[in-house]
Amino acid sequence: MNDFILSSLIFTPLLAALLVLLLPVRLQHTIKAVALAGTVVQMGLAILLYFGFDGTVLANGQQGYQFVEKLNWIGFTLGSLGRFQIDYFLGVDGISISMVLLTGIVGVIGVISSWTITKNVKGYFLLYLLLLTSVMGCFLALDFFLFYLFFEFMLLPMYFLIGIWGGPKREYAAIKFFIYTLVGSLFILLVMIGLYTSVIDPQATAVQMGFAEQGAEAGKAVVTQVQQMLQRNAISSYNLVRTFSIPAMMEPANFIPNSLLHVLSGSVLWDLPLRFIAFLLLFAGFAIKVPSVPVHTWLPDAHVEAPTPISVLLAAILLKVGGYGLIRIVYPIFPDAGAYFAVLVGGLGVLSIIYGALNALAMSDLKKLIAYSSVSHMGFVLLGLASLTVEGVNGAVYMMFSHGIISAMLFLVVGVIYDRAHDRMIQNFRGLAHMMPVYTVFVVIAFFASLGLPGFSGFIAELLVLVGGFGAPEATGLLPRWLTVVAVFGLLLAAAYYLWALQRMFFGKYWIFPELREKATLTDLTTREYLMLVPLALLALLFGIFPHLLLDKIGLTVTGFTELVLQRGQEQLGLILSTLR
Repeated sequence: MNDFILSSLIFTPLLAALLVLLLPVRLQHTIKAVALAGTVVQMGLAILLYFGFDGTVLANGQQGYQFVEKLNWIGFTLGSLGRFQIDYFLGVDGISISMVLLTGIVGVIGVISSWTITKNVKGYFLLYLLLLTSVMGCFLALDFFLFYLFFEFMLLPMYFLIGIWGGPKREYAAIKFFIYTLVGSLFILLVMIGLYTSVIDPQATAVQMGFAEQGAEAGKAVVTQVQQMLQRNAISSYNLVRTFSIPAMMEPANFIPNSLLHVLSGSVLWDLPLRFIAFLLLFAGFAIKVPSVPVHTWLPDAHVEAPTPISVLLAAILLKVGGYGLIRIVYPIFPDAGAYFAVLVGGLGVLSIIYGALNALAMSDLKKLIAYSSVSHMGFVLLGLASLTVEGVNGAVYMMFSHGIISAMLFLVVGVIYDRAHDRMIQNFRGLAHMMPVYTVFVVIAFFASLGLPGFSGFIAELLVLVGGFGAPEATGLLPRWLTVVAVFGLLLAAAYYLWALQRMFFGKYWIFPELREKATLTDLTTREYLMLVPLALLALLFGIFPHLLLDKIGLTVTGFTELVLQRGQEQLGLILSTLR
């Protein structure tokens, strides 16, 4: 397979964006065709990567990532501060492969959904393709600086896509989204800088010390020797090569003794070890993106004001960057704090599940109902992750993928009724099944898939999270069982708000609010809408009936992740607590 397939995945939309930039504004259909071609190629590469990925290879530390691309991007000597180094470092494992596939699929669906855009078509698709580039980069970057670069770059396209093409309150929603996410980014930046000052790259340090040749990879014995010398303070500061490498940050032996975030540094702030503070800052930064209660309030506004295709991308892909960041960065680097704050993380997950569901039940705007349902369903990701059981973390990853497929379908069906009636208030419609029977079938599929009906992918995800949560007291001792019991009520509430909305809008005698009758044209689905909804419905069924298609890819990586985090978490937590006595 192509040695540069990961770079191709990231930069194919960027290449399409450059072509769009060169095209005259009047060639609107050509611009749309170029955007579609770019996303189709990206999806094809994602599918190729999915089938080429070997789910039997364990990604642990710096070994085991597949299709790795690593180049020294920025590097210069800082004298007594050692060497400054940033790598162009890409790789894929079982956790990221699901997100790559999801991004490829939803990217194409979003372009098809955008086909009716008429306002500033060139600018819209240019920003859309830039957004896809940055999202895919987040899922493939293994260098923290590179990840942060893509993470930050997502802000600008999304800000303008909401602020220019959104609804009546688009400026407010765009600014709120930008401010919330920027605050979270600043938290992440603080910790990233702290980690950089605390961690070395043992491979590059071995080269700097003359233990290995430039351009050659140091052997395991040499790396171990460098790590042992580091812990004995036997390496001159001039030879230290600090790094943003995420796999390097996962190894406790790569932390410089007495550095801020070393396990035994004894650094304390507000009576908490500095590592715990760093964990909380990182968690807050990514929780805003998930989003978790209480930092979720930007999401309903952004969804309501965003155009349908952007709501699809926001719910299906961008929210997953938050959950992915927790799994890829936060827990592997700070497993001690992950174990210490398990109840807090799990509690916030359960709070999101119940609070989001209760808000959805109270909504009269169908799009806002689905926005709050996203808050509720992403709560299962936090609950599964906090359990640190194999089943729970598998469920968290599966939920991110499943919710991406189903939420895309949910926002598309809202877009269908809004395009025809320019209204989405639940109380303004009755008996739509009589006028739009095929559309009603897809609404039923989307609603039942989201509420966790057996046979759909959402059921598998929720089942795994709940099994992991119930087993956590015996398996890990980190979560009390009552948290999972409370989370079950979220499933009942999901059934309530979906079935109630379905009964009010689609069944009974046909009726539409009088002011909408003249402007509403309630025709059934078009060919374009079939092209969007049919693949998503089939995928929700496919991964619900054959969950092994995804679990075989992610299972071994998740097992290695849970073992790594649990073992190191307990060891490091004991060391940290002993230094505070």
